[in-house]
Amino acid sequence: MNLRRDVFQAIADPTRRAILLLVASQSLTAGAIAANFDTARPTVSKHLQILTECELLQQEQTGREIHYHINAKKMKEVADFIEPFRQMWDERFNKLEALMKNYKPKK
Repeated sequence: MNLRRDVFQAIADPTRRAILLLVASQSLTAGAIAANFDTARPTVSKHLQILTECELLQQEQTGREIHYHINAKKMKEVADFIEPFRQMWDERFNKLEALMKNYKPKK
């Protein structure tokens, strides 16, 4: 059965977000990634599979090793989608902050 993976379902999982943070600065093998978690390697492999299917990670084979690295283009698509929401909340918090600065409690 071939399931279509959703990017936002993929990044909803804290372990997958941690994996993305790990490979953000350097490409790593599955074993090197798994060494950072207290879970079984097959569990980490499943997370890698999901992230790869969503195109958040890309695989690069070097000899017998497969290195995982961030797909910056896909991450930018996610960031571009989220940006209007971030701006909206920034504006709301700024308005709230301005209200709070002018607030004077009744004595």
